[in-house]
This record gives sequence, structure tokens and C-alpha cells, in this order.
Amino acid sequence: MNQVPIRGSQPWKFFIGTAQGQKSQPPGAIRPVTWLRKLHRDHWPWDPNKNPIAHIDTGSDLTWTQCQPCARSCYQQQDPIFNPSASASYSNISCNSPQCSQLSAATGNNPACSSTTCVYGIQYGDQSFSVGFFGKDKLTITATEVFPNFLFGCGQNNQGLFGNTAGLLGLGRNSLSIISQTAQKYGKYFSYCLPSTSSSTGHLTLGKSGVSTNVKFTPFASSQGTSFYFIDILSISVGGRQLPISQSVFTTAGSIIDSGTVITRLPPAAYSTMSAAFRKLMAKYKTAPAYSILDTCYDFTGLTTVSIPAISFTFGGNVKVDLAPSGILVAISTSRICLAFAGNNNADDVAIFGNTQQKTLEVVYDVGGGNLGFGSAGCK
Repeated sequence: MNQVPIRGSQPWKFFIGTAQGQKSQPPGAIRPVTWLRKLHRDHWPWDPNKNPIAHIDTGSDLTWTQCQPCARSCYQQQDPIFNPSASASYSNISCNSPQCSQLSAATGNNPACSSTTCVYGIQYGDQSFSVGFFGKDKLTITATEVFPNFLFGCGQNNQGLFGNTAGLLGLGRNSLSIISQTAQKYGKYFSYCLPSTSSSTGHLTLGKSGVSTNVKFTPFASSQGTSFYFIDILSISVGGRQLPISQSVFTTAGSIIDSGTVITRLPPAAYSTMSAAFRKLMAKYKTAPAYSILDTCYDFTGLTTVSIPAISFTFGGNVKVDLAPSGILVAISTSRICLAFAGNNNADDVAIFGNTQQKTLEVVYDVGGGNLGFGSAGCK
């Protein structure tokens, strides 16, 4: 059991976990991805008490940033909105170009045309969306790591749950993702850690630099022709006991890891077994009403600490991952704290290992090598 201190918690918020760094234009009118990478180990933009400058999303491919003149709609962001007309190296992609045709696979939508300029449109699971011009510019990671023709979306109509961020950084497998576009330098290798508290900092790192030696790797499962990162879930344990879940429950539709999904979604049979085991071990605590998709909630009012069952996942290759307490419970309010998992609607829906469960872990994507790594204590 984990002893967890209870303190005032801010209401739980849904974020579309896709993050983005912006393309660095010449003199750097706005903070580029450069800033994201160079400072991530010291100043992670996903501080729980601050808005990130961008979201990272391993479940999508297109990188986009809000762009002036915001012809339709731009939400408020904390940094200046990128002005492509002020960048000597920016140019729009034409409708007839091969690059424009790549948008169909990267976004799930066919590109449109405005005059001769290629137009993208992308929508996410929470109905947030971005529409704008497809362009290219110089992406500067460091002074010696420059990508002169980085393809990205220049958003003119952006609406949804993006907070005050500048846009989205697509980390999927597709040829338009930043991972593929920088593969010659970084070898399709990246890692991150998502911090769980304001007293710790996380990172996003492109390339193998600084990866912990305690990382254990599980092979990616068949990608099934998509850009998602499929993994094999072998078992789940609650309170140190492996749950009686048939392997076929997880193999029916498969499972992916996604930094852009907040709450882990499990097959109905797996979730019902997990929640029943969790409730049994938490029987001494007062229950609270369900919240949205979260149906196992508790009222810890007046308590200073609670004991919660440990939860672990075992992935392919028998890689066991112990979840941090922040990956087990999520606070909706001080009187409603819920099990941070939900069941899918149907058995043939893909399971998703979400970002709440990834908190504090060092998560390493060796895309070229076909492996996903997990390590403990990845945040500083």
C-alpha cells in the first residue's frame, strides 16, 4: 500500500496532451523548439502550476503553431504568436506539392486549397482542432542542429483545450512528425518525463543524450499500419496481486501509449476487474459520486493521509512498471478523488496508456530500434 498525504488539490483539468514547439524562425520571434529542448531539464513547461508553452503528443503527427494574422480565431497564448511574414525563411507549401498530399495520412483529413496554398485541418479526440496554412521554416534545436525545411501547420483557426500554449508538437511515426523530420540527426529516438508536482521538473529530449541506465525496454507491438505506438499489456496488478484478466482481453484491439490522452482507457473487462479489486482494498474509505468517465471516487475530507493499493502494469518482455501515486488517483476537488482509469465503451476499442499514468517515469521511445523504455524517477 502507498501512504499518500492529502492536501488541497486544484480541480482536475482535461488537457489535450499534445504539445508543440514552434519552428524557430531566423532571429527567433517566438520561443522555438530550441527553447523546449535546451531548457527542459531545468524548466519544464508542464509545471502543474503553469501552462506549458506547448503540448507534446505521441498520438498525432502534425506539428502546428498559432500564426498571425489569425484569420479566423486564435486563443490566448502566453508567448507572442508566430508571425510568418517576419520570417525570411518561411514559405507556404503549394497545393500541388507532394508534401501537401502527405497531410491526409498525418491528419486523417484531405488537405484543402486556398488560392495556391495548401491548407491543413486536424481535430483531436476532445473536439479541439486547428486549421491553417501548411508551411515550412527553419527549425533550430541548437546552433549546430538546424533543420532548414521543417514542415508544420501555421494555424489560422484554433479552438479547444490548448490552455495558453502555442500549439502542438506531433511525435508520432508518420513522415511529417518531428521525430521523422529530424531522424537523420536524432535517429528517431526521444524521451520525456512528465512531473507530478510543482517541486519537480520534467524534460523532453530528442536523441539518446542523458537517458537513464535503469530503463527497461519492451518491444513495440505491430503498428498495424498506423502512426500510433502499439504496446503489449500482459497483466495488471492491484495491491501486489495480479488480476485475473485473460490475455485475449488486451489482444482483441491492442494497446497504445499516448502522451496526448490524460486518463488510461482499458477494455471493459479489464477495467471492471481492476476497479472491483481497488474498491475492495479501499472499502474503509467514504465513497464520492462519479465524475465524468471516472466512476470510482472517494471523499477523504478530514484525513491527513490515506493508504492506497499499489498498481503495476507488466508489458511485453515482462517489463514491470510501478505507477506513482499520482498515476493512481486524481483529485477532482478536495472531497472527490478518483481512480485515474476508465473503461472503454466496447471490447474492440483500443486500450490507451495515458499521460497521468506516465507521470514521474522516464519514458524512452527508440522508434528506430522498435522498443519503448520505462525507468523510474525520470524527473528531477
